[in-house]
Amino acid sequence: MKHEIAVIPGDGIGPEVIREGMKVLNAAAEVTSGLKLKFTQFPYGAENYLKTKELVPEEGLKKLSKMDAIYLGALGDPRVPTGVLEQGILLKLRFYFEQYINLRPVKLYPGVPCPLKGKGPEHVNFYVVRENTEDFYVAIGGRAKGKSRAELEVLRSIYTAKFGLDLDVERDEIAYQIGVISRKGAERAIRYAFELARKKGKKRVTSVDKANVLTHVYSLWREVFERVAKDYPEIETEFAFVDAVTMWFVKNPEWYQVIVVPNMFGDIITDLGAMIQGGLGVAPGGNINPEGVSMFEPIHGSAPKHAGKNVANPLATILAGQMMLEHLGEQEAADNVERAVIDVLKEGKVRTYDLGGKSDTSDVGDAVAARVREIN
Repeated sequence: MKHEIAVIPGDGIGPEVIREGMKVLNAAAEVTSGLKLKFTQFPYGAENYLKTKELVPEEGLKKLSKMDAIYLGALGDPRVPTGVLEQGILLKLRFYFEQYINLRPVKLYPGVPCPLKGKGPEHVNFYVVRENTEDFYVAIGGRAKGKSRAELEVLRSIYTAKFGLDLDVERDEIAYQIGVISRKGAERAIRYAFELARKKGKKRVTSVDKANVLTHVYSLWREVFERVAKDYPEIETEFAFVDAVTMWFVKNPEWYQVIVVPNMFGDIITDLGAMIQGGLGVAPGGNINPEGVSMFEPIHGSAPKHAGKNVANPLATILAGQMMLEHLGEQEAADNVERAVIDVLKEGKVRTYDLGGKSDTSDVGDAVAARVREIN
């Protein structure tokens, strides 16, 4: 089957790691019967923004909507104010294509050192399903300073009634951010987590929140979780507070199988997950719309200080490509890519500096691509 893949190399090390990811995906297509991949590159990122002042134009969104998936390198550049590229490209794509699931496999591969004492691949192997379009990322908020005196007086009265503190409306400033959880948004993310558990043979789904303090939004989350869980009686369920989860990730990661979590807390705990699986260099992620265009990327940033040096670890990007193949229904090719990564890591001859080696970015891509061809 032929798949049209949009490629956004992005910034910093993005073009280098995407190059190796495409190298491995092309190798998989070469040796998998009936699989064809067509890559179309899009220039969105810092260089394009600095030249044109465009992030993702409407015409670009229309072209991307015709693709089967998006393969993203990394975004972020010190020449562009923080948040411009991330919000104007990454978040724009997530929201435009309603990629309401952020899927993060947290898997420690053989040959990758784990910072947790006594833990190996048999202890770190779970999935985090992060709701990807709601919570505190809906961009509802602002600052009160500079508003009309009437507005400031209303805010002052609310603040005083709530906290018993008085504000000087002429001098004090309030910043606020509003988190939003909808029943629909919670249900589709939670149901995705249960379906994933069934597909992967997992027997426990853990719901993470902070309902003991942020009661309004996360009590709804819990209510929906309990209702959806009734449709999956064979799967064990539990609730956990986000602060407790960060502790137990470190102490007993083997307990977790599938975790479902609102947007902001998911953003935080998946970085911790990346570290216990060996670092950002081996951590892939997918922004998924099960009925639409999904986007796959390494979870690391653009690392501008390493750009152009051919030293970055491309394995996270290669594994993001593996996730993309699986999402597109190409399970055989996806399995072969993952098997090739495992073999190269086990052998230990080719690895980048972050894993204790001296190999180049391109060396790793070459080794994994060669192994993909050998498997077949």
